[in-house]
Amino acid sequence: MPLPFAPSSAEDRVRGRVENSHRTWGTPRALAFWHLASLDAPTVAVVWSLAFAWAGRVRLPLWVPLLLALATWAVYVGDRLLDALDALRNPALHTLRDRHRFHWRYRRALLPLAIAAACAAAGIILAFMPPMIRARDSVLAAAALVYFSGVHSGRSAWQFPLQWPRSFPGKEFLVGVLFTAGCVLPAWHRPRALAAPGSTIWVFWIPALAFAALAWLNCSCIARWESPDEPRQAQSGNAQFFPGVRQPETSATFIAGILLACGGLFFAAVGASAHPRPAALLAAGATSALLLALLDRMRARLSALALRAAADFVLLTPLALLSFAWVLK
Repeated sequence: MPLPFAPSSAEDRVRGRVENSHRTWGTPRALAFWHLASLDAPTVAVVWSLAFAWAGRVRLPLWVPLLLALATWAVYVGDRLLDALDALRNPALHTLRDRHRFHWRYRRALLPLAIAAACAAAGIILAFMPPMIRARDSVLAAAALVYFSGVHSGRSAWQFPLQWPRSFPGKEFLVGVLFTAGCVLPAWHRPRALAAPGSTIWVFWIPALAFAALAWLNCSCIARWESPDEPRQAQSGNAQFFPGVRQPETSATFIAGILLACGGLFFAAVGASAHPRPAALLAAGATSALLLALLDRMRARLSALALRAAADFVLLTPLALLSFAWVLK
C-alpha cells in the first residue's frame, strides 16, 4: 500500500515562505476548485469545440460536448493520479503540485467517478456516434493512448519514439495538437461546414492552427513556471526586501504570446469581411494569447495555484462569442 505524501523539507518550507511573502494575489476558491478537480481542461475543450462549431455554422448534438467533457475529465483525473503515484515511488516529491496532492487526497472519490465517466463516454460512443465517425476518431484515441502510455511508462519509453532535440518541447507540442484535434473534429465531421468554397481553410485550418499554437503556448508557460530551474521573481517595489529574488524579466513565452496575439489579430482583420465568425474566433484566441503573455509578465504577483488556474481560465475567451450569439437568437 502506498505511503502518504511525506512532508516538505525544511528548505522547501522556508522557500515557500519567502516566495509567497511577496505575492499579492491569491486564488478565489471557485477558481481553485475548478482547477484542482480537473474541471479546467473539460471546460476549455467544450468551449472551444462549441466555438469551432459556431464558426462553421454547425449545430452539434448535445451528446458531443457531453462526450468530450466526460472523456477529457476522465483522462486528466487518471493522468494526475498516475503522476501522484509515480511521485510516491520516487523520492523527488518536489515535482508534485497542488492538483496532484488534491487528487491523491480524494482518490477514493475521484477514481470511481473517473471510471464512471469513462464508461459513460464509451456508452455514448456506442449509442450515438455513427460508425464512420467512430472509425475516424479511433485514430485520435489511439494517438492519445500512445502519448498517455509513453508519459507514464518511464522516460526512456517517452524518448524512444520521439528522437527530437532537447530544445524541442515535444510533450507540449503533442498536447496542443491532440487537444486541438479533439476540439475541431466534432465540427469537422459535419458536412455543412465544408459547403462553401474556401470555407475549409478559414473555418477550420487557420483557427485550428491558431488554437494549436495557443494550446502549445499554454502548456509551455505552465511547464516553464513549474520548472525547478525557474528563478524566483519579485515585484520591483519589494526587491529591496527580498535580495535573493530576481526581478521579472522578459521571457520567450512572453514574446511568443505577443507574436501569437499579433498574428491572430492580423488574420482576423484580413478575413473579417468574408468570414466574420472565424475572424471573431481568431480574435478571441489572440486575446487569450495576450492574456497568457500578461500572466507570464505578472507571475511574480500570483501564487503558484492562482497562476496555474489562470493559465487555463484565460483560454475561455470564446465564451463571449457564444454568449453573444445566444443572446441574439
